[in-house]
Amino acid sequence: MQDKKSIIVQGMKEVLLAQERFRYSPADYLVATVDLPVTGQVMEASSDIPYLALKLEFTPSQILEVVRDSEIRVGPRENAKRTMFVSQIELPLLDAVIRLARLLDNSKDIPVLAPLYTKEILYWMLQGQHGVALEQTAIVGSYTYRISDAIEQILNHYDRSFRIEELAEIANMSVSSFHRHFKEVTAMSPIQFQKQLRLQEARRLLLSESSDVTDVAFRVGYKSPSQFSREYSRMFGFPPREDIKRLRTIYGQGIKA
Repeated sequence: MQDKKSIIVQGMKEVLLAQERFRYSPADYLVATVDLPVTGQVMEASSDIPYLALKLEFTPSQILEVVRDSEIRVGPRENAKRTMFVSQIELPLLDAVIRLARLLDNSKDIPVLAPLYTKEILYWMLQGQHGVALEQTAIVGSYTYRISDAIEQILNHYDRSFRIEELAEIANMSVSSFHRHFKEVTAMSPIQFQKQLRLQEARRLLLSESSDVTDVAFRVGYKSPSQFSREYSRMFGFPPREDIKRLRTIYGQGIKA
């Protein structure tokens, strides 16, 4: 599991998680502490001022190292929190990010300074508005940590059927508690989570590998091609073939959504 932080240098982007929208610009940063089936769209960009962004990835061990080495108080194993959030970027955090990016001009300094700047970035993030949510992802036994184990199971086997009881057992929770915490973390139920994974993978396959809708439907775990087409249309607004034709036209013009 890796925590991902995105910072926009130019432009504006919107990320959709279930029915929730996260919009961020150079004044903000977005954090996703587990892998989530999201869609994104660049809202502001032009040929003169293109969209530019920086993505950083952190491991739980890196987060725990900062917690241990600082005076940050480790909170209790709280109820699970949403694992995607947008925060305003404060000047100390921005300064650390800029110094890290500038190392690209002095590659010989990267081995020594990059770990220090990365640790400083995590320190300021943990001090921020959503620091507890970030911390909880790294604490073994926290609700968020346990839900992430179930999420990994779905990610690795999204094309297979599963029983909620099996996922609850992986998270070491009762079924009712698992349902509640899973939705708090991901903004959707386990079934909705799996469905979005399947449909997003189907769209990728249709764009890159195959134009056979039925074949792709079976590959991502659907037993009924007609059900696949209905759910695909509901999620993306167009039937599979029409959607892929539309996207290929857009990509052919050099425009990416």
